Amino acid sequence: MNKIETKGWTSDTVVADLERAIHEHRLPPGTKLGEDELSDAYGISRTIVRAALLALSHRRLVELKRNRGAFVAQPSVREAREVFEARSLLEPRTAHSAALRMTDADLDLLTENICNEHAALDAGENGRALFLSGQFHIEIARIADQSTIETFISELIARSSLIIALYWRRRAALCETQAHHALLDAFAHRDGDAAEQLMKSHLLDLVASLDLRNVSQPPTSLREALQR
Repeated sequence: MNKIETKGWTSDTVVADLERAIHEHRLPPGTKLGEDELSDAYGISRTIVRAALLALSHRRLVELKRNRGAFVAQPSVREAREVFEARSLLEPRTAHSAALRMTDADLDLLTENICNEHAALDAGENGRALFLSGQFHIEIARIADQSTIETFISELIARSSLIIALYWRRRAALCETQAHHALLDAFAHRDGDAAEQLMKSHLLDLVASLDLRNVSQPPTSLREALQR
C-alpha cells in the first residue's frame, strides 16, 4: 500500500495526524499501533514513531503496554464518568466567559464550524462531524481567553472522542445540532448566564447518549484506518 502522503513528517505532525484519526474514529479504541506499520505508512523512522506514540500516551490517547506495544486507549467506565464530570465543571463557566468576550469574527468562526459539522453529518461522515463538534467546544475555550483551561478542555475533548467511540448508543453523541445553535444564539446576545446553562444541559444530554455497556471493535487494518 502506498504511503499516507508524501511529505516531511515529524513527530509533531504524526501526533497531529494520529490524534485526528482517533478523533474521527478511524482509529477506534483498542487499535494496535504497530511501530513497523506506522513507520512504513508514513515513510519515517521508528524513532520518530516512538516519539509520537510517547507524546500521545502523555495525552492519554495511547496506552503503551510492556512487551505488547502501543494501542489506542480504551477508557474505562470510571474514566468516562470522570472526563465528563471534569468537562461539566470547566465548560459551562468557560462558555459564560466566552459570551462576554465574543466578537463578530468569533461568531462567524463558530457559525462556519456548525455549517461544516452539518455538511459532514449530511454526507454520513460521522467521524468528521465528531471532530468538528469537538473543535466547536475548543474554540469556545479559546474565545474565553483562558489558555490553561483551554489546554485542559482540549485534552478532555480528545479523550471524549475515545469514550464516544466505545460507548455511544445514538447519533446524539455527535452533539445535537440544536444544542450548538442555541449556544450560538446566546453568544450572539452576549448572554453569559444563558450560555452557561445551555452548556450544562448540552453536556448532560451528551452523557445521556452514552451506553456504558457497549464496546466497539478495533479495525482489522491500521493502514486502511489512516487512509482518508
